[in-house]
Amino acid sequence: MSEAMTTDLYEVTMALSYVREGMTAPATFDLYVRDLPPERGFLVAAGLEPALDFLSGFRVEPEDVAAYATAMGRPYEDLEPLLGLGFDGEVRAVPEGRIVLAGEPLLELTAPLPQAQLVETYLLGQLSHQTTIASKAARCVVAAEGRPVVDFSLRRTHGPWSGLQSARLGAMTGFTATSNVAAATAYGIEATGTMAHSYIEAFPDEETAFRAFARTHPGPVTFLVDTYDTATGVATAARVLRELESGPLGAIRLDSGDLGEEAVRAREILDAAGLPEVRIVASGGLDEYAIEELIHSGAPIDVYAVGTRMGVSADAASLDTAYKLVAYDGRPVMKLSSAKATAPGGKQVWRRPGFADVIGERDELPPHGGAPLLETVMREGVRTAAPDTLDRARRRFDTDLAGLPPHARRIRHPAPPRPATSAGLARLAGRVRRRIEVRLAAGGEVGGGKVGGGEVGGRQAA
Repeated sequence: MSEAMTTDLYEVTMALSYVREGMTAPATFDLYVRDLPPERGFLVAAGLEPALDFLSGFRVEPEDVAAYATAMGRPYEDLEPLLGLGFDGEVRAVPEGRIVLAGEPLLELTAPLPQAQLVETYLLGQLSHQTTIASKAARCVVAAEGRPVVDFSLRRTHGPWSGLQSARLGAMTGFTATSNVAAATAYGIEATGTMAHSYIEAFPDEETAFRAFARTHPGPVTFLVDTYDTATGVATAARVLRELESGPLGAIRLDSGDLGEEAVRAREILDAAGLPEVRIVASGGLDEYAIEELIHSGAPIDVYAVGTRMGVSADAASLDTAYKLVAYDGRPVMKLSSAKATAPGGKQVWRRPGFADVIGERDELPPHGGAPLLETVMREGVRTAAPDTLDRARRRFDTDLAGLPPHARRIRHPAPPRPATSAGLARLAGRVRRRIEVRLAAGGEVGGGKVGGGEVGGRQAA
C-alpha cells in the first residue's frame, strides 16, 4: 500500500477542493506541541528523518486515486485531479535530538496548498509519536544518573514498527543497548539479552539451567535469578559464575519483587562469594520514576532494563500536537478559537542560554545571544544534506541536556521553561487579529476568504 494512502479522508477532500478551486499558491504550516503533558519539563525532537524520507518519495499514484475514490464513494474520474501530485516544497525543522519546548515549531513546511495539506496526517503521526517516546527515554536516562539503561520494549510496544522506533529513540537519548535484533542491525546499536523464566523452568533446576546456558554461550553471561526463590537463585548463580570465571561483565538479572531489597541481598551474596565485579541488572515495570526511587534508596543496581513503560510512554502516551496554516499566498493567517489560537506567519525559534527561548518571525533579527533552532532541511522537495545519523542526534541531545535548567530536568514536578514571543511576532499577530475581528464585526468576509487580509510586514528585532 502506498504511503500516500496513509492520510485522513478530510485531507483528501480538502486537497481535491483546493485543486478544483485553483488554490495552489504556497502555503506554510507549523507543526508544534501546544502544551507539555504533566510531569514533563522538556521534549526531545524526533521523527524528522522518516518524515523527510516520506516527503522525498511522496507521489499520488493511480492506486492512491482509486483508494481515495472508493473511500469517498465517488467515481475514479472525480479524484483524478490529484493524480501525480508530489511534494516539491521547502521544509525547515528542528534537527532530531534537540530539546524543545511547548509552542515551538518542530517543523515548518511551505508548499503548494494541496501538497501541504495532503501530507499533514503522516507528518503529525511520525513527529508526535517519536517525540513522545524520545522524551520518555530521555527522562529514564536522566533518572539513571549515568548508569547504563537498555531497551527491552519490543514485545510491549504498539507493534513491531513502534518497537523499532523505540530502540532508535532510546539510542538517540543515551540508552546503551537494545534487545531488538532488527533495530540493532538497522542502526548499529549494541544488542543485549539474557534468558526468560521459561528457560529456567524447562530444566530440572536452576543450576542445570545456568550451566547449560553457559555451555552454549561461553562469553560473559547474565543469569535470571528470580524464577523460584531469589536468594537461592543468586547463590546458585554465584557458584556457577565463580567456576566459570566469567570476568567483570558477568551479571545476574532481577525481574520481580522489591527490586531495591532484592538488589541489596543479591549484592551481599555476590560479595560474600568473592564476586564484587558481577553486575546486577534490574528489569520489570521500570520507568524514570522507579529508577529515581531505586537510585535514591541506594539500591546497588548497575544496569536498568526499561521496557513497556518507555516503549508506550505509559504516563504520557500522546502529545497535543498541531499542524496549522500560518500563511497562504503571501498572507499571514491565524486561528482565533478559544484556547487554540495560533500565531501567524513563518517563524524562527531562537535558543538563548538557560533555554530563554524566543519565538519570532522568520526573517527578523535574532535577539541578543540567540541561535536559531529551525534549519532548512529540504528545498524543492529534495533534502539539502545527506540523511542525519544517530551519533549526531545523540551529540545534540547531550549538549542540550547539559544546558537544560535543573528545574526542567526534574523527574517529579518539573518546571518547564516557557518561550517568549518576539515583539515583531506579537505586533503581527495583533494586526491580523484586529483585521479579522473588524471584518467579523462588520459581517463581511475575512481577507476575501483568506484570513489575514494581506498583512505580511512587521519584520523587526525582538
